[in-house]
Amino acid sequence: MAVTLIRRVSLLPLPAKFRTPAPKTATFSEFEIPVSFSFTFLSHYFSSALRLDPCYYGDQQLHYSYDSDSFFASLIDGSTQKSHLGQIHAQLLVLGLQDSGFLITKLVNASSNLGFVAYARRVFDEFTDPDVFLWNAIIRCYSRHIVFADALEMYARMQAMGVSPDGFTFPHVLKACSGLPELEMGRRVHGQVLRHGFESDAFVQNGLVALYAKCGRIERARAVFDCLGERTIVSWTSIISGYAQNGQPLEALRIFGLMRKLNVKPDWIVLVSVLKAYTDVEDLGQGTSVHGCLIKMGLEFEPDLLIALTAMYAKSGQVMAARSFFDKMETPNLILWNAMISGYAKNSYAEEAVELFREMISKSIRPDSITMRSAILACAQMGSVGLARRMDDYISKTEYINHVFVNTALIDMYAKCGSVDYARMVFDRTPNKDVVVWSAMIVGYGLHGRGREAIDLYHSMQQAGVPPNDVTFLGLLTACNHSGLVEEGWDLFHSMKHYRIEPGNQHYSCVVDLLGRAGHLDQAYDFIMKMPIEPGISVWGALLSSCKIYRRVTLGEYAAEQLFSLDPYNTGHYVQLSNLYASVRLWDRVAKVRVLMREKGLTKDLGHSLIEINGKLQAFHVGDKSHPRSKEIYEELESLERRLKEAGFIPHTESVLHDLNQEETEETLCNHSERLAIAYGLISSAPGTTLRITKNLRACVNCHSATKLISKLVNREIVVRDAKRFHHFKDGRCSCGDYW
Repeated sequence: MAVTLIRRVSLLPLPAKFRTPAPKTATFSEFEIPVSFSFTFLSHYFSSALRLDPCYYGDQQLHYSYDSDSFFASLIDGSTQKSHLGQIHAQLLVLGLQDSGFLITKLVNASSNLGFVAYARRVFDEFTDPDVFLWNAIIRCYSRHIVFADALEMYARMQAMGVSPDGFTFPHVLKACSGLPELEMGRRVHGQVLRHGFESDAFVQNGLVALYAKCGRIERARAVFDCLGERTIVSWTSIISGYAQNGQPLEALRIFGLMRKLNVKPDWIVLVSVLKAYTDVEDLGQGTSVHGCLIKMGLEFEPDLLIALTAMYAKSGQVMAARSFFDKMETPNLILWNAMISGYAKNSYAEEAVELFREMISKSIRPDSITMRSAILACAQMGSVGLARRMDDYISKTEYINHVFVNTALIDMYAKCGSVDYARMVFDRTPNKDVVVWSAMIVGYGLHGRGREAIDLYHSMQQAGVPPNDVTFLGLLTACNHSGLVEEGWDLFHSMKHYRIEPGNQHYSCVVDLLGRAGHLDQAYDFIMKMPIEPGISVWGALLSSCKIYRRVTLGEYAAEQLFSLDPYNTGHYVQLSNLYASVRLWDRVAKVRVLMREKGLTKDLGHSLIEINGKLQAFHVGDKSHPRSKEIYEELESLERRLKEAGFIPHTESVLHDLNQEETEETLCNHSERLAIAYGLISSAPGTTLRITKNLRACVNCHSATKLISKLVNREIVVRDAKRFHHFKDGRCSCGDYW
């Protein structure tokens, strides 16, 4: 408890450490001073030097010599609260010591150490003629507490006052330049470093390495590093971190190897960058070795290392291991939340990502744009329009409502959740649309087979003066491909050269698919043979798929051979070839493909479908009878099959790979997962409700034809997202126009 009182103070003998015979002394007799003391703080220091009781020792006048700087410096060093510093500052004013640069510098440093930045500045401003030490103290204070702009302002004022910087000034100024980042200012400071003769100062040079690295000028950082006469662990950390943060992980690892050869012992800071580098090159083995070293060094619980380990394991698909590190943090910071949510989302653990995002929000942790985009990606994977709407509503109440990257992710999310109209709403409300926003909307139209709208939007983009990029053309070609716009797609592909955009394998595969699905297989093959780059997996895959449609066995086998050579363990290629053989009833060759798959240890992916009812997702797989309402589902399925036959529907029996009899084939086809999902949707929702289904595989011809007719029979819109695109079934028609 602090009390304010006026006491008569008698000086008693001071402890020896405060005495000095030097001429610079202060002579005191009895005097009256106002005192505002927190007795628990000052009693330790004053008990042997000052007696606060109103007592007298005769009439003798006591004279003592004591070193005021040492005395008050000791008090300042022992301060743990702002009130302590205020009391000491008051005593300096009373005793006329407010002009002591040494003590005022101590006060500023102590205020900074305790986090009282504003108070440090007030103390500084009351000093009339600060020297370089006091300027350093306030610059250090601002730099340390990430108030970088004020640090640079004080440095500018220091120069204007004619005070020359020293070796302790530049590291903090360079840190401020790095933190903003302010490259141009940093370059000017670099010039001043040279003019003042600090080109050999290790601390200053380390600051320059960090500056250029953080500003993306890694070549300049390397030049400074190479000229260092004395390389400390800070030097190595700065350059390794610079390469890791600037997208050159291999060079970061190479320099780390050189550092180890020179027997420089790494600290946890450099190991954070090393882990990031191994994460970026996807070398989980070496990353795990570093993790083992961390355990031996007792560093595995350092917060920054926990973040790096979480990110490494999450990006490598080891989400359970990543979550174990995440859970070790009592209070995870935003970076750690982002690493875990992003790890879930990028490894298709969409539900876990959304749930973790909800947990983060419930704890009042403010997300950033990275968090938002990862959560949006997860929502897109789940395919729930209801969930997508809730995410959009949440973002509309934050500062990210007009954020370009967040809105781009929202456009992609809505398109992948089956609502291209909602995607267009986000597009229309986004200000300052750049090429990424335009391209996202064009890709969305392409995903839904709305080729004309994609081309119209492209023309609007041109009128807006926004030049397209490779993604724009990929979206346009996909839209043309899914809409059967052969001539338009062909012209758009050849227009890429006008923008000096080199087509990649994805662009070429779109053209092959465009030509092949239109029946121009020979032209598609010639197109592949004339490609200026080596045809990739997607190109040959597009040709094989077209061969299945038109039953071109020989050409299909050639395409399959190329695929088996490029990607021998991809199950999908073997299934495509089996589909081709099955379409022409070559059952012996189907059997050979099965044997080949068994020899390679490959199994066909099981088809499953998700349907959203009342905001909840239900999953079904082929022949599934595990649902609690399974009896009702199969009764509805049988009813649908009867109505289909009455309407004249003839099953496409070529859609199965097995050599079954007609009855077995038809039963197998009607039990496909999307048919079960449709039946469940019909018995679980009100008449007229749109059914939204997501399937992990490409829909078969039979289910596609059946769903068209079902949409008419039950008077429902049925939206199906398969592995390739969206199908909007309504009134007996599909948005793809049977061109898929």
